[in-house]
Amino acid sequence: MTDTPVTHPRQPEPAHPSEPARPSEPARPSEPARPTGTDLHLDLPATGGRRAALMAALREAIRSGRLAPGTRLPPYRSLAADLGLARNTAAEAYAELVAEGWLTARQGSGTTVAERAEPMPTARARRPSVRPGPVHDLRQGQPDAASFPRSAWLAAGRRALTVAPNEAFGPGDPQGRRELRTALADYLARVRGVRTDPDRIVVCSGFAHALRLLFDGARAVLPAATNGPLAVEGYGLAFHRALLAGAGVTTVPLPLDEDGAGVGALADRPDVRTVLLTPAHQFPTGGPLHAARRAAIVDWARGRGGLVLEDDYDGEFRYDRQPVGAVQGLDPERVVYLGTASKSLSPALRLGWMVLPDHLVDRVLAAKGEREGWASALDQLTLAEFIDSGSYDRHVRRMRRRYRDRRDRLVAALAAGAPHIAVSGIAAGLHAVLRLEPGTERSVLKAAAYRGLAVDGLADYRHPALAAEAMPAADGLVVGYATPPDHAYPAALAALCDILPPPA
Repeated sequence: MTDTPVTHPRQPEPAHPSEPARPSEPARPSEPARPTGTDLHLDLPATGGRRAALMAALREAIRSGRLAPGTRLPPYRSLAADLGLARNTAAEAYAELVAEGWLTARQGSGTTVAERAEPMPTARARRPSVRPGPVHDLRQGQPDAASFPRSAWLAAGRRALTVAPNEAFGPGDPQGRRELRTALADYLARVRGVRTDPDRIVVCSGFAHALRLLFDGARAVLPAATNGPLAVEGYGLAFHRALLAGAGVTTVPLPLDEDGAGVGALADRPDVRTVLLTPAHQFPTGGPLHAARRAAIVDWARGRGGLVLEDDYDGEFRYDRQPVGAVQGLDPERVVYLGTASKSLSPALRLGWMVLPDHLVDRVLAAKGEREGWASALDQLTLAEFIDSGSYDRHVRRMRRRYRDRRDRLVAALAAGAPHIAVSGIAAGLHAVLRLEPGTERSVLKAAAYRGLAVDGLADYRHPALAAEAMPAADGLVVGYATPPDHAYPAALAALCDILPPPA
């Protein structure tokens, strides 16, 4: 028999008459206050003695840790009513458990779970809630978490909630809040050269979510069965390749050189109708897609009746060259523009957006569904206000200066401690590539692990189907210079220089 939680007025319960009241004990100021609610869920078997069953259920709840020491129990009259028991049955169960030491009853304070010097053992060890991190963290893929603009974000949230219409707190629009789509249309046109309007933008929960909407599931917009293989850059995130493979999508790697992806190779693949690129800053090797290739890939999409998926993952961060506009601006009907706030603000926001050709908007919304797990409407309203107020531009400019300084310090440390190591991909973004002598990458990564330095090897990003004759493999490290907090950055750079091999 399972009780149904019922809320009762709080009232002090005296100890059962058969149990003498115990003297009150002084409160322990160092311990947090325990819950004092009056609802309690217990499972009692349908057969057998009621008092014994109630005692067994309470013992088990305490033994398992579900009722922690100091937790106040409901008055026995309330518990009896909730469980459909006689009052005396509940009172006698409480009294016996007090006598056994499981519970404590104090006059005027009710009945609580007895304190113990040590916690009760559990059936199995619990996983730690926070895994220990590395001593030095130079992994790519995330901004400096300490730099999140907390005060400005909080102020934008207050302003947004103050003026938000009541319907904003009801069921959401799967396309995303109109306020955010309008702000994004203006911002992307001004900063990235994107040609769009709010009705062609769909808000999602990040880049991976966008890929799932396009390729995964029964309502996928570009299902592998009808759309064929997807061309991707020869180096990229293994996570994205695994996501696509899980959706049944075969990926075809394109070789890379100093001008970006070799899109000319698509002429030999008539079965490919869609290509995924990082044109503004190839990930992870660095460098923009050459202007001639940008035009060529748009011409290819027009001639093939295909699509270009443009991943603009860190488009705001350019240091030594002018920003490269979005390929989407060349043909909005042949390019799907994908962006997120993960690098500019924080991956914790889970906010991204797709700028779609007009003919794909309804199909993407159908894939998303009426009750899909959308991004929080409150975060969307806050980001819209953050952009409209100019706070986003100020934050990006501030972070651009900070990350450029981080990049310069990395380059200076390598020049002083390992001048034989070539560094590339440093004109933009949040990471750099350190070129290593052939055959040394694995040993360098082992040395890094020994020193507690988290850093990525370039080989992990290489597409497994990329032929050596199309693009020879190269050894290297992908170093994220945005990740460590300021106080930990010098030590991380020193550890990096220490694990690099000497000149050949």
